[in-house]
This record gives sequence, structure tokens and C-alpha cells, in this order.
Amino acid sequence: MDQPRYYDFVARLLTLGHGGALHERFIELARLAPDETILDVGCGTGSLALAAKARVDAGGTVHGIDASKEMIEQASRKAQRRRVPVDFRIATVEALPFQERSFDVVFSTLMLHHLPRPLRRACASEIARVLKPGGRVLITDFHPPARRRMGWVAHLHRHGSVKVEEVHELLVSTGFRMLESGDVGVGDLHFTLATWESN
Repeated sequence: MDQPRYYDFVARLLTLGHGGALHERFIELARLAPDETILDVGCGTGSLALAAKARVDAGGTVHGIDASKEMIEQASRKAQRRRVPVDFRIATVEALPFQERSFDVVFSTLMLHHLPRPLRRACASEIARVLKPGGRVLITDFHPPARRRMGWVAHLHRHGSVKVEEVHELLVSTGFRMLESGDVGVGDLHFTLATWESN
């Protein structure tokens, strides 16, 4: 998955070709508004970050981070080609290169299942650190399949899931308040929207 073209190809397969519509669905679920400041954690090749920039308009800013140099290079090329001002950086989820209370919304889409559990907690803590009070985090990922799948799509997806209950426990134990959770409406994707409220 370190190769950007392969990443985009697999993403299209796993979302059944609904990539563009799916990004718009994520944006709706996160309740994005004009002029907000957005961070996409684990942004891959940047497609969601670019779509988010269109929603927040000229007054909003969008940043994307990914640990893969190749992904960030591809995301930056997309932004340059489309002339969309999005800041893409190489960074890890446990050390986000931003000041405290910088963002209105943080996305984590199809990324959490890649992380071991201790790193998930570090990621959640970093997201809490960079969110403004009242800011929102949207986490989307795959449900574990209810029954065994067959075929080559299943082969690609076999390690890519995280239980909804684990996402909820992770966020609540970090100090988030749950707002909404449910099925995205595409395949086995589920979402969780939570807010950070400083004590």
C-alpha cells in the first residue's frame, strides 16, 4: 500500500467505485462548514483533503499528513495539478506537527485499522491535542465482516477492520464526547463522530 497508484486502485475496489461520492459523504458526516480549519490524518494520496478544501472555501484551510513520502508526493502533485491550496506533509500520527488547538475538524478515514492498539491511543491523544474546544473528529473504518468473505476483494480486505465498540472506547477514554455513529452506507464502512471539549 506504499505505492500511490496501487493505493488508489485498492481504494476504488474497496469502496465499490464510490470514491468521489464517499468523500462527499464523509464531509457531510463531519458537518464541515465554510472557513473551518481541517486536518486529514493518514491522508493517503489526498483525495479527501482536496474535496474538503472545496467545502471550506477560500476562508478555510486544509492540511493532510501521512507517514509515506510517496503518498505525500502524489497528494502534492494532485493539489498542484488542480491548483488547490492544501498543505500536505510527511508526519506520523503519534507526533502531529501542529500547535495545540489548531483545528476545527480532524478526519481519520480507513486508517485506524492499520495501527496497533497502543499507537491508536497515541493517535487519539494527538488528535485531541490539536483540536479546538468543540472541535470534531470523524473516524471511518471497516466493520469486521459478519461472515467469511470469498474472493480477491476479501483477500485485500482481510486485515482491514476495527470494531465499532473499540473506536467508541478509544475516543471516550481519551476524553471525547460521542455525537453520532452508524453505517456510512457503502459496503462495511462505519463512522463515528465525536467532539473534544476541554475540561
